[in-house]
Amino acid sequence: MMETLCMERRLDFDDPALARDLFGPHNANIALIAGKSGARLDTRGSSVILRADSEETLSHVANVLVQLYGLLRQGKPIYPADVEQALSVLAKEPEASLQRVYREESLVISPKKTVTPRTATQRDYLAAIRRHDLVFGIGPAGTGKTYLAVAMGVGFLLERRVKRLILTRPAVEAGEKLGFLPGDMVEKINPYLRPLYDALNDMLDFRKVREMLDTGVIEVAPLAFMRGRTLNDALIILDEAQNTTPEQMKMFLTRLGLSSKAVVTGDATQIDLPSHTASGLVEARRVLRNVRGIEFVTFSDADVVRHPLVGRIVQAYERDSRQG
Repeated sequence: MMETLCMERRLDFDDPALARDLFGPHNANIALIAGKSGARLDTRGSSVILRADSEETLSHVANVLVQLYGLLRQGKPIYPADVEQALSVLAKEPEASLQRVYREESLVISPKKTVTPRTATQRDYLAAIRRHDLVFGIGPAGTGKTYLAVAMGVGFLLERRVKRLILTRPAVEAGEKLGFLPGDMVEKINPYLRPLYDALNDMLDFRKVREMLDTGVIEVAPLAFMRGRTLNDALIILDEAQNTTPEQMKMFLTRLGLSSKAVVTGDATQIDLPSHTASGLVEARRVLRNVRGIEFVTFSDADVVRHPLVGRIVQAYERDSRQG
């Protein structure tokens, strides 16, 4: 049966470089919009011809392209996840402004960094952290689980909503134990904690980070250091939680003190614990899923916002895992 697309519209963009960014590498964004909307899109230089079987579809696709182009003009890069978000948001609310959506949900952390959620799941995650005292962010690498949690922690510190930011993760990964690593305790734990320091240094001046670490306003420590403590007036982030045992997870969750929040992040498909050792993250998701006041946010490969290849790599491994 021959395809009939009787409605047609042409959009001309005045900046060829921005038009190329809008269309995506090898017109990947154009192909994504076509696949999701059912419209046909053909690019010619910095113009695009839209064809659809209804005026409603035509207007929707044109709205998506024009608003995404507006974001590019303001200096915001466009990722495939942004295209999917634009299609979803504007399908539900054609009069919505993507610029307002991003502006209202931006996190102005410091003069050094502004962090903005790039996908609907990231927005839900940040909203959950604001609303709930315990949030689990579960999903693959590159979805921003830890980075966004650290951004919220720094924001809460600067707004004086909490007095301390505590970042922790299990210090035993991939079968390595601290006792077998060279150096003193600080040298042994630093490789495990480096990603947390990197996130902090991306948002705050290095000297400010050092000052906060020296005064205890920010603490970065292995999970074992949390035992026996009650943490008040703090945001506590447990990273790489899939590598906790059930006992460690329970110990961490019961450290939560008055006026404190906790964010637990992890990837349940990347467990490095010894075989036959249960994951505290997996157990917590099962045991706590119906507990009032706890929110679980699940990320997918569609939320990966690193290099576009990361999302395709994640998908390839997931396909291979299912086939195996």
